[in-house]
Amino acid sequence: MDAAGPEVEEECAQYAGQFESGFITTQGGNLLCSKIIHLIHDNNVKSQVSKVLHECELMMYKSVAFPAIGTGQAGQNPAKVADSMLDAIVEFASKRSVQYLKEIKIVIFQTSMLGDFYKSMKKREDLGSSTAQSWMSMFKSLFGGKKQPTEKKKPMVLEKKVYVATFQICGESQKNVDATESWIKNLILKEQFENIISDELIENFDERQIKTLQDLQRTKQVTIQLENKVFPPCIKIFGISRDVWFVSVEVQNMIKKIKDTEEELSKAKLVYNLVEWRYPGSNDSFVAFDILTNMQLEDAKIAKKPHLTVKINKKNYKVDLNTLQASDDQGRTINIQRVPKNEGKL
Repeated sequence: MDAAGPEVEEECAQYAGQFESGFITTQGGNLLCSKIIHLIHDNNVKSQVSKVLHECELMMYKSVAFPAIGTGQAGQNPAKVADSMLDAIVEFASKRSVQYLKEIKIVIFQTSMLGDFYKSMKKREDLGSSTAQSWMSMFKSLFGGKKQPTEKKKPMVLEKKVYVATFQICGESQKNVDATESWIKNLILKEQFENIISDELIENFDERQIKTLQDLQRTKQVTIQLENKVFPPCIKIFGISRDVWFVSVEVQNMIKKIKDTEEELSKAKLVYNLVEWRYPGSNDSFVAFDILTNMQLEDAKIAKKPHLTVKINKKNYKVDLNTLQASDDQGRTINIQRVPKNEGKL
């Protein structure tokens, strides 16, 4: 309220007692917004968020920003608040009647709550439903924004592995030859197995993953087909059952590694939206750490670790997270900065 200014305080005083809907709306005052919706304290966070979203749609507002409602003086559990707020957003975004509200943000000032909101969002994203995808598109900016269009990748081609075995069957009669042929076919089919792994992350396979697949195909009794022109792309594995299962596990591990890397980058972008760590550059300026190092420094500070070793200009520095000083192996000491973002903005 202090940041909004005295005009907003006077407007709130004029509307005192007119809280039938559970909130009042005032001008934005000194804040970087056109309107402020003031909520009456209520333990039902989901209901409060729903009311605000419907009000924004009714008033044809294009965007809205929420704080982590109830986690301040009200002392509500951040994890439960995250679930309640995102539940309300999912329900609202799934309605076909939504026309005007295009952007929903949650501004988290306390970095300790970052994990609660991240886990709650990922839990819904992993559901993979169309509803989850629709609200994810509205809410993605909080987690680093939508992926920028990338240059179209050259299709990866996996060399086919074909071994031909010829059987010549001789017998006293055609009946015996046919029986032997049938026995051989059954024996081959008994040992053969097929597994298909479908995942949209397969389209992110590059030369390293393709080489791994080629090595597996060469060393194991399997044939691997990469189908990257369908959605979701898939990998088909044929061969002896024990080798098919071995290769399948390796493919799943490659997919998991890509997923873990993307999730780490997503979290790092979110942390960077909240706080920026910097080291000295040239001409008395400061340079931002890369987003992964930025996240590692912030995580270490939240965990109250005394020190963390990072690289600055390809040299190792030991950062004292209390004094914000970093020392290299020769004893040279520099000062680093931790700059919170979005403070005083809503």
